This record gives sequence, C-alpha cells and structure tokens, in this order.
Amino acid sequence: METRGDPSVWGGPGRLRGRRTECAVLDETVAAVRAGAGRSLVLRGDAGVGKTALLEYAVHGATGLRVLHAVGVESEMELAFSALHQLCTPMLDRLDRLPDPQRDALGTVFGLSNGGPPDRFLVGLAVLSLLSELAADGPLVCVVDDAQWLDRASAQVLGVVARRLVVEPVGMLFGTRRPTAELHALPELEITGLRIGDARALLDSAVRFVLDERVRDRIVAETGGNPLALLELPRGLTVAQLAGGFGLPGTQELPRRIESSFLARIGELPEQTRLLLLIAAAESVGDPLLVRRAAERLGVGPEAVTGAETEGLLAIGERVTFRHPLVRSAVYRAASAQDRRAAHLALAEVTDAKADPDRRVWHLAAAAPGPDEHVAAALERSSGRAQARGGLAAAAAFLQRSVALTDDFARRADRALGAAQVSLLAGEFDSALGLLATAEVGVLDEYQRARTNLLRGQIAFASGHGSDAPPLLLKAAKQWELLDLDLARETYLDAWGAALFAGRLATAGSLREASRAALALPRAESPRPSDLLLEGLATLVMAGRAAAAPILRRATGAFAARDVSIEDNFRWGWLTTVPSNVLWDDGAWHGINVRQLRLARRSGALARLPIDLTAHAILVAWRGDFPEAEAAIAEIHAVVDATETRIAPYAAMLLAAMKGRPAEATPLITAAAKDAAAGGQGIGVQYGQWVSAILANGLGRYDEALTAAEQASQETPELFLSAWALPELVEAAVRSGKPHVAAAGLERLQEATSAAGTDWALGVEARSRALVGEGKVAEQSYRDAIERLERTLIGPELARAHLLYGEWLRRQSRRVDARGQLRTAHEMLTSIGMEAFAERARRELLSTGETVRKRSAGATRDELTPQEKQIALLARDGLSNPEVGARLFLSPRTVEWHLRKIFTKLAISSRKDLRDALRSAGD
Repeated sequence: METRGDPSVWGGPGRLRGRRTECAVLDETVAAVRAGAGRSLVLRGDAGVGKTALLEYAVHGATGLRVLHAVGVESEMELAFSALHQLCTPMLDRLDRLPDPQRDALGTVFGLSNGGPPDRFLVGLAVLSLLSELAADGPLVCVVDDAQWLDRASAQVLGVVARRLVVEPVGMLFGTRRPTAELHALPELEITGLRIGDARALLDSAVRFVLDERVRDRIVAETGGNPLALLELPRGLTVAQLAGGFGLPGTQELPRRIESSFLARIGELPEQTRLLLLIAAAESVGDPLLVRRAAERLGVGPEAVTGAETEGLLAIGERVTFRHPLVRSAVYRAASAQDRRAAHLALAEVTDAKADPDRRVWHLAAAAPGPDEHVAAALERSSGRAQARGGLAAAAAFLQRSVALTDDFARRADRALGAAQVSLLAGEFDSALGLLATAEVGVLDEYQRARTNLLRGQIAFASGHGSDAPPLLLKAAKQWELLDLDLARETYLDAWGAALFAGRLATAGSLREASRAALALPRAESPRPSDLLLEGLATLVMAGRAAAAPILRRATGAFAARDVSIEDNFRWGWLTTVPSNVLWDDGAWHGINVRQLRLARRSGALARLPIDLTAHAILVAWRGDFPEAEAAIAEIHAVVDATETRIAPYAAMLLAAMKGRPAEATPLITAAAKDAAAGGQGIGVQYGQWVSAILANGLGRYDEALTAAEQASQETPELFLSAWALPELVEAAVRSGKPHVAAAGLERLQEATSAAGTDWALGVEARSRALVGEGKVAEQSYRDAIERLERTLIGPELARAHLLYGEWLRRQSRRVDARGQLRTAHEMLTSIGMEAFAERARRELLSTGETVRKRSAGATRDELTPQEKQIALLARDGLSNPEVGARLFLSPRTVEWHLRKIFTKLAISSRKDLRDALRSAGD
C-alpha cells in the first residue's frame, strides 16, 4: 500500500503525550532520508505502548515523501511473502529494470514468472534494487507495523534489505512487540510507558470524573504508563471500581486485561456486528470487498459496519483495519469454534481460486471440522507452490496442516515425512524432528522407515550435531540397500562425508565402516559421477592411495566435465573436491571450484556460496594470490552478513597464518576449534592444528609447530589434511633437533605423494626429503623440489623451498650460494605477503653479511577498507556497478558511493586508472 506523507492523515503532534525523545529520533531518521541517506529503525515495545502512533507520527513528518506500508497479520504468518506483496506491489512496474537473476527471483515470488525456487537472499537483493530504483525519483519511507507477525520469508527479506541500506534515500521503520532474529542487527528504539506526569494527563482525559490521586497513581504505576491501557481499561471498570482502585490489572497480565476490556465492549454489540468483526479478524489481507462479500454470505447487513465503526473498533476504507491488533485477537479468540469455521468458509467461498488459491485453501483448512482429504490434498499442492516460490517455511506449514487433516495412516506418514524434509530445508530442525515423530505414530513400511532414518541423519548433520550424523545415515543406507541401490549409494556418500566431518569426534559410524559397507554393494553398471566419487573415497580408506588414485582421477574428471549436471555439482558440493585434495591436483581443484562458484552465483544459491568461496580462497591463498583470497573472504563476509548463515573462518585462518600474523590468526583458530569441538566436527579441529603449524613454522617457533603438526597428521591418516600437515611436521622436527620424528613423517609423506604423482606433491616431498638428507643427496633434493615447484602455480611452496635451500647452504658455510637462494626467497615471500617467512629469509641474509631492509606494504593500500578493496578489485576486473552490487549485496548506488571514496583515496579519477593504482599499492 502506498501513500504520501500528508498532514491530513495526522491530527498534529498534540495527539502524542510525552514522546519528545522518540519523536526526535524519528524526526532525525526522516530528515536523514530526505537528505539522501539510508536509515533503518526498529520500534520495540509491549502491546498498546504506542508504536503504531509513533509510526503514524513519522509518516506525518514525511511530508511529500512516498510512503509504502505493510502490516504483519498473525493469521498470515504461514503464507510466504505475503507482507512483501503488500510492500512491493506499487513498485512492480519497475521490475524489468533489475538484473536478470534478481528480476527472475522476484517475478517467481510474485507469481509473474515460472522458475526454480529463488534464494530468499537473492530476493532481498532484488527488493533492495527495486527500492533503489524507486528512490531515484525521490526519497521514500517504508513502514512495517506488527513485524512480530510477519511471515518468515518476508521478515528475512526485509531484514536483509534494511541491513544493506547505505546511501539510498530509503527509510525502513518497523514496529514490533518483541525482538526477532531477522531484525536483531538493526538500530532499535525501545518504546516504554509514558512518564508519570504524561500518564496522569492521559488517564484524566479518559475518565469523566475526578479520580482520587492515590488511585490514579496506582493505575498509572500498574499500567506502567501504557497509553492503550490508560485509555482502554477505564471503559471496563465501574465508577466504584475506579474510585476505590479495585479490579485493576497486575503488570504481567496487562495485555490480557486490555484484551478483556475489548472483549467486554464486543460482547455488548449486536450479533451481526460481532460476526462482521470476526470475518474481518479472519480475513488477513484487509480487503474490504472480500469482507463485505463474506459478510453477505452469512447474512450480515451493512448496518453492522456502522456499529463496528461507531464503537471505534474497526475502520473500513481502502483497507479494513482494527483499532489495535489486540482487538483482532480478542474478537477471534472469543468466537466459538463453530463461528470461526463459518467465517473462514465464507471467506474461502469468496476468494478467487485461480488468483489466490493458497489463501483460499488456508481458509478451507481453518473451516474444516475434522479430517478432509480434499482439503489436505489442496494444502499439499499449495505447499508445492510455496516451495517453488522459495517460501520453505510456508511450504512446511501447509504440509503440517495437511498432515493434521489426513485420516489415512500411510498417507499421513508420507505427508509428515514430506513436511519434515521441507522443514529441514527451511532450517526448522525441531519442527522436522517433531514431524518425524508424527510419522512414526503409524505403522511405517520399509521405504518410510529408511526415509525417516535418512532425515534424522541429515537433520543431525545440518543442525551442527556432526558426531551424531554418521551412524544415523549408515543405518538409513543399509535399509535402502533392499529398496533402491542408487539411493543406498547416495546415502553412503552422505554418511562418508558426515564421518569425514566428524573425524575422531564421531560417536559411531567411522569412515572405515562407511567405506566397507559402500564397497560391499554391487557396482553400478553405468556409474554416475557420485558413484565414482563414493567408490574412490571408499577405496582410499580401505586400500590406500595407490589403489584409489585411478578411481579418484575418474571421479575428478567426471565432476570437472562440462556435461555434468548442475544437480550433481550442487548435491555433493565440497565432497567433489576431496579427490583433487588427496591427489595434490590444484588444477582439477581450481576447475571444479570455479565451476561451482559460477553455478552458485548464476542460480542465486547464496546459502552454499560461502562454502564455495571458502574453498576458492584457500586455494588462491595457497597459490600466493593473497589479494584474490582477501577479495573472496570479503565476499564471504558480505554473504554471511546478508544471509545470517554461519561458516568457520577457514580461509581467513589460513591467510593470517601464511602472512605470519599471530594476533589475527590465533583468535580465529581458537574460536573455530572451540566451535568445531562443540559441534562434533573433528575436521575443524584438525584444520586448526594444521594452520597453527604453518603459523608457528613461519615465526620460527618450531616446538609449537611440531606439536600442532603431529596432532594434525594423526587424524584420519589416510586423507588429505593429515598429508598436508606432514611437510610442516618434517620441517619443525628437523629444526627442533628430532631427526627420527622427521624421518618417520617423511616416510608417511612419500606414501601420500607418490600415489598423486603431481609436481606439487613430488616437489613438496623432495623439499622435505632434502631437510632430512645430508650432503649431495640433500642438495639434489632441494634442486629437484625447486624444479618441480617451478612448474606449478603454488608459489608459496616454491618460495619456501628457496628459503630452506638457502638456510641449508648458509649452514654449509656456502655464503655466496646461500645469498642467491635467500634473496630469491625474500623477494618472493615479500611479494606474496608472507611476512613471517620473509623475515626468516631477511635474518638469514643478514647472517651471510648482506644488508636487507624490511619492506612495508604501500600506504595507499592500507587506506582502503576491506570492502573498498574488494569493490576496487571487482571494478578493476570490468564488473559494472550492478554486477559488483550483486556480488556484495549492495545497491548500484552504494557501489558508486564507495567508488567515489576509492577514487579519492587512490588519487585517480576513473575506473581505467584502477589497475595501475592498485598495482602500485601492492594489489
């Protein structure tokens, strides 16, 4: 709904008592929007405390500005994007101005186009872009009241939008009774009761006789200065009760007593007026035509409207509105079950089945006195439509209601399992578990039992209970063996991934158990990429790298192939890169990762984008491209901030460790290890130990490095993290004077790298062999390492080979030869940004008699914030403002604002100068 800020809507500031501070905050917010800034504000307070009145005051202050309205309605909470419809309908004529992915996402949500389920955060970016487009014509204010009753999909989108407002002249004002997860990070203004003097004056205006001061003060105290209570409660009390101070509410029961006051007034109304109020309470859209038509079906005449309006409980204009949400809830709860069903049935009959099928079936469900297969099936279809629009929470709600209306036990179990599946996708893990319990009430067949166990395992894994997931998934996979071999293989692959994630923290269901069971299955006649992946990983665990390598290469090739399905890439995600990790194949790793990143961005799969970005950042950091890693990490932060998802800072940990910055790395490692241990994710603990070893080796803290590397290399020894930790172990052990530990580590490393056979693997192995060796054998090994690593893109490993060779040469008293290697190492490490390792090289050069000054990054580089640096890099690479905004969840206007600041800091005037400016600044 759209209006213009107009004084005629508001009776003047005199209608508000004692709200100077709150009004000043609202005035400042509107003024900032009028001046061209973006602002968000949440007004939070109890029912009746005056939030709606303050929002009306803000609208009054927005004179001449465009104002968009939306209201949360309790009965609308299960209808996906219903509040967003209210807010965005006036803007849909500008939909074609959005970038294609955003336009398609929003078009799907509003039923204007067909497509796959859009990511709700892509929808949020589309709404942000739409508001930015509208604001180009002039500032606007969006007012969302009763936000505690927003449907979840709308609340998430509006929260995303409100957090991203920067320079768009858009204000978003929310009124809510309680804090909500979707709005928690926004500026908040707590609305409390009036101060004593103002509360007394308001109470005096509502009472027709003079109150005893002590009674008046008690009413003020016990209502907490709640304006609605001060105005409404005297209506429900007799003169004697008011005069004597009896019958007054306690503070804790105030909302109930206000509602009771409304109920008393409603009870005195004629039956037809009460029925009209009930229809209006059950109709969530506020459509006066629907209310009137439904009223006519129940024989309610036009005089009922006059009665409701005269009592000040209801207003019927462009929309049907109650004086206060407590009136709506009072009316609905006071009605008999029979009357409520009648009202919903009438509303269902007058709702267009083609234009609004989901709201119609929701009314039919509320009208059903008992199980009704026709309505249950219609709810199931509505769930499918909600899921197609990206409203997973709504889809689950439709299915839950469908379950309640299903009489047949088998069908009821199927629908409960379907509802559990959708609830899992929506992140409603407790609801999903409750639905599984509902399904198990009946007698399940084998297929349903297998599906139940599969869902329990997936819920355990997704909800962070990593150690509980493997045995549940193994149990489900075993059941699928007799029913569907393809599903059995997929579930064993799920179980293998869960066991890898849990590591030593798994309560049961080890990698060996999953691998043994998977290899016992009949081989697929035409293996899918996932079948190859499962066979290769299971063989790796049971027979070792040499036996597994050929199958792992086939699996890598299958997922890197152009014709692999999007579903396969998305279904198996990070598991598809495990073979290339095991085989030290950075080319295949990069190819698969780039493909997955492209698909995630193109499809708007923002929930999984941080995972793909993390893998990308780790790889490019290992290749020595720290600016690209920083850009990916900044993008991870942008996505996580927008989506409110959580992911361990694996990339940031590695980058800080490779830079040799303990003040940055140590807190990240400590926090991530703590979270991983609490969530039963052993792989996270192991990763932190490996990163700690890199950090300590760079700093020359070899005893610390050895301890961390030993811990990391002991976990799941047949896999990749343990192998990656072995070069750190060998270096730390040699430097700590423990050659026997180094020799044992080298032997394990040779087993891991020989099966891989890549230059990366054999180069790192040769470098470690040189550390353990002596004389000509050691020197030849160093040269072999450098020769092999020069053929790779793994620059940091090559630089470290030059460093270790130079250190060895100096210890052999070959100072001139050492200087050449150390100078190369120092230049490479400094250029990459590996500060601690570069300092090691500098100190060694000093020991050879060569003077080397410490280098520092350019001052200009440090002036850019991480977000500005990322925007500059993307703009340098040719992305337009809308494309940069789509990457970083910013509007094009905000990107332009940042670019102006970047140009000023870099002393340039256009995008074409970015490449040279960033190169001179070290990026």
